[in-house]
Amino acid sequence: MLLLVPARTYRAADFLAAAGRMGLELVVASEGALPLGGRPVVPVRPDDIAGSADRIMARTGPVGAVVAADTPMLTLAAEVAARMGLPHNPVAAVAAAADKAAQRRLWAAARIAQPAFRLVPSDAASEVLERAAAEVGCPCVVKAVSLSASQGVLRADDPAAAVAAARRIRLVLAAAGRPVPEPLVIEEYVPGPELSVDGLLTAGALTVTAVFDKPWTLGGPTFEETLLITPSRLPGPVLAEAVSTAGRAARALGLTHGPIHAELRVDERVGRPRPVMLELAARSIGGLCSRALRFGGASLEELVLAHALGRPVSCDHGTQPSGVLMVPVPRPGLLLAVEGRAEAAATPGVTGLTITIPAGQEVRPLPEGDRYLGFIFAEGDSHDSVEEALRAALARLRVVIR
Repeated sequence: MLLLVPARTYRAADFLAAAGRMGLELVVASEGALPLGGRPVVPVRPDDIAGSADRIMARTGPVGAVVAADTPMLTLAAEVAARMGLPHNPVAAVAAAADKAAQRRLWAAARIAQPAFRLVPSDAASEVLERAAAEVGCPCVVKAVSLSASQGVLRADDPAAAVAAARRIRLVLAAAGRPVPEPLVIEEYVPGPELSVDGLLTAGALTVTAVFDKPWTLGGPTFEETLLITPSRLPGPVLAEAVSTAGRAARALGLTHGPIHAELRVDERVGRPRPVMLELAARSIGGLCSRALRFGGASLEELVLAHALGRPVSCDHGTQPSGVLMVPVPRPGLLLAVEGRAEAAATPGVTGLTITIPAGQEVRPLPEGDRYLGFIFAEGDSHDSVEEALRAALARLRVVIR
């Protein structure tokens, strides 16, 4: 198994552990130093697809599958798998899934349910931004096309606020080091419940691994994700339509193989609730959120690796409610400590707590920031008990920021 791991990711440890439990002989390629116990790493750069693929082909023998641990390595994984003749997504499809503007265009062409939208160039004047906001209707949402995890996403309640949001997002893009000016998406704000659909594509057919409800769905101005609980409590017909929409959206991008993570909202303004696509990524759920799932004792990462190898997988994670709470950064500054961890971890129902940003680092909340302080996990007999456990654990944490 060839595993492509970006230097900065939450996912490396869980994929490495999954490969170890499965007894896989692992070849790792990365642009960063990883704690692999002396295991050699093929050096690659995700911004040099051709050169990195050449290096992998020259230094790696035959493998059974190629898997990217996280977003920055998806395009390189597709290129290498194509060269090796292994099942893969087309490179163009992976690129489209990483570009919110391309998603919107392709979904419009395929008549996928999505918010009304306009694309505005990077140097758009205030009048252009205001006109776009007025055309989609306010409130609206202004987005960078290349960022993820709600970074660079802001709600605007009127055209003038859309101009201010665009100005702020351009500063976020500059701080993120985006080398090429990129357009912004201005789209209709869709009120209603939000959910995520995770699954595995096989020849374009989607098998669901998990559907998470988001009981604390935000209305803006920022959209950091916090609470996810599975299985979904949406009515059966709405849930079925959401899954169908996610599958069609993936195929409209050209994706055919491997994991996807789709974000949708249920538009309740129309005659009947209608799921609409917000975004879709050609990977499994991000952060450490997959730790809220177990598939007969196997992890989501084990399913992803087994599926890549062509092995049969069971995507049933049972009916017991479980959830994860992503601990947001409350304000900018120097993180001095996260106190109360032991008390939070001892909260009844809580099954795990991991703080992922060490003390001494500068932190920023969304939309400028791109990290969470940590993750809390819980299980219970009901969705309400899981939510209460996570809420109580969060209340016991004391975040000290200077």
